[in-house]
Amino acid sequence: MDAAAIVEALTTQEGRANPFPLYERALELGPVSVIADGWYLVSSYAEVNRVLRDSRFGIAEPDDGSTEHDALAALNRSILRANPPEHGRMRSLISSVFTPRRVAALRPAIENAVDLLLDGLSGAGAAGAPFDFMEEFAFQLPVSVICELLGVPSSDRHRFRALAADLTVALELTADPAVLDPAGAAARELSRYFRELITESRADPGDNLVSALVAARDADDGRLSDVELVANLVVLLVAGFETTTNLLGNGLAILFERPGLAARLRSGDVPTAGFVEEVLRYDSPVQATMRVARADGLTVDGTPVPKGGQLLLLIGSANRDPDRYHDPASFDPIRPGSAPLAFGAGAHVCLGNSLARLEAGTAFPRLLDRFPDLAPAGTPTRRDRLVLRGYEILPVTITA
Repeated sequence: MDAAAIVEALTTQEGRANPFPLYERALELGPVSVIADGWYLVSSYAEVNRVLRDSRFGIAEPDDGSTEHDALAALNRSILRANPPEHGRMRSLISSVFTPRRVAALRPAIENAVDLLLDGLSGAGAAGAPFDFMEEFAFQLPVSVICELLGVPSSDRHRFRALAADLTVALELTADPAVLDPAGAAARELSRYFRELITESRADPGDNLVSALVAARDADDGRLSDVELVANLVVLLVAGFETTTNLLGNGLAILFERPGLAARLRSGDVPTAGFVEEVLRYDSPVQATMRVARADGLTVDGTPVPKGGQLLLLIGSANRDPDRYHDPASFDPIRPGSAPLAFGAGAHVCLGNSLARLEAGTAFPRLLDRFPDLAPAGTPTRRDRLVLRGYEILPVTITA
């Protein structure tokens, strides 16, 4: 199977459901393989990591004069899809208000949010009734945290899961207009929502990211336009819960597949941080991303990549590269020296990666201590995605 056949297989429903055998075949071909003229598949940890950190590889930009789809236009005006110097200009401003100190200060609020949600699970799972862990917990926790951080009213939070699901289709490898139309509608609704919230924040600012970014924008120093402000708020909201939701669901599914592991986590034989890192490596919530060569004379593992060459970076494959990890198909929460690429690397590393780790590291111990009889209840349903990998439905019970 050559690189083109691997990519084609990854875009099928079967390939999206279980991409790992295809990753193994990609790694057998070598760190980089030619898909077609001007297109390359990068599968190894070393080369995916290097490309992500090399500023000469960037985000593909729309051709001059092209008509962007609404969903892509919304994303392309944010740090998610920007190249230097725009990326650095916007990211430095957002980083100045989305600080490690602000994230660390959220720990008590996250602990309280977890405990309140666990109280709710007691009711949802009373008398052994099954319920959907994804809806009742995995979505609710990160959306409440990011909305608290942004300053989004709690009464609005129920709206965002469906909108994010529609919008993030635009990040998948396929660009079928049939799926991009709902993404465009979601982008318009989220943009409209944040324009209204910006107006409210100007009139009555609070201690939150929206107000801080609005104040920075209104300083009129050229670091953020009105369009960029809205686009980045949409991305901060969606990215703030989408990957964490998948991390929580993927982690719980892994625990169900390994019954003894939960007991080891409870006892402290397995450190929670090690478990979270191994979930990020073994079943990453982000499996792939794209880069383009922005300069002449570039190579990847000795393969020349001309300016404009497109690279599909298989993060999920890199995280299971046997040249980087011993026995990569095994789940080992005490694996030494793990550094998964689940949140990217380099200039585009996810701003919220420490927040996601903090939420997961808080949630899993409390969940397992509160409900020692937590168990699967029926067949889970995977989301039909490759890039953003997670569960749509994960039915559970909390009493034996």
